[in-house]
Amino acid sequence: MVAQPNDRPGLSRLGPPIDARPLFEPELEALLGLLRGLTPGQWHETAVPGWTVHDVAVHVLGDCSARLGRRQFGVFAPGETLEAFIHRANQEWVDRHRDMDPASLVDALEEAGTELARRFAHADLDAPSLGVSWAGVDPAPMWLDCAREFTEYWAHRQQIRHAVGLGTDPEPRALSMVLDTFMRALPHTLRDTAAPAGTRVALTVTGPGGGTWTVTAGPEGWSLAEHSRGRPAAAVELDTETAWRLCTRGVRPADALARARVEGDRRLAEAACRIVSIVY
Repeated sequence: MVAQPNDRPGLSRLGPPIDARPLFEPELEALLGLLRGLTPGQWHETAVPGWTVHDVAVHVLGDCSARLGRRQFGVFAPGETLEAFIHRANQEWVDRHRDMDPASLVDALEEAGTELARRFAHADLDAPSLGVSWAGVDPAPMWLDCAREFTEYWAHRQQIRHAVGLGTDPEPRALSMVLDTFMRALPHTLRDTAAPAGTRVALTVTGPGGGTWTVTAGPEGWSLAEHSRGRPAAAVELDTETAWRLCTRGVRPADALARARVEGDRRLAEAACRIVSIVY
């Protein structure tokens, strides 16, 4: 019998598996279309602090190259944390490719992204894969690793869109996958938040792709696994834009909480709004 990912000890807390594999090809097409429509000047617009649109596109190429085994990350410096190592390696990659002309960059993204989408299409979602630090699991099941990778590309495309004056892409299928993936961070987010067993915290996202995710406190920590229904001790309601940007730290927790509709235990609501679903 082949073990299912959520049959392995501790993984049921992540909630039911999701399948992002069919979304990689349309996401790549959307990114390529966006980049091919940019004017020369738009490539130099600031997308995130310290990085231009060109830098973010180079970073996406670096992510694809790493997943395809075409990029070496080097080694940790003495005393370096995982987060610091990843940020340093990403910056070094961007610096090395800063002079890459846009046409060559788009061509390279098309080639690498297409190959990566094909590989993910045949991935075994039940297999153990790379760790997902913000969910507190290593190794993670492939379904979560794959979904995490999808959110990376989607979020960077939104950063580029915003930099050139476009809003967040509201396409609901992709947005739903992104939000569902990001919310898998809730049990890890609340790991140090004490509460009696059975205490429930619900986070609802309104708008396209939204839904409700409920975590329950138990003897071994918080979990997204199904539990008995009932009124949660705390309920937080966020709009779609605030939710995804909170998870990627485009919005600070305090600002998200100020925009939220909160019912019940304020302490638990504040803890839930500390959610982060990227290496930060």
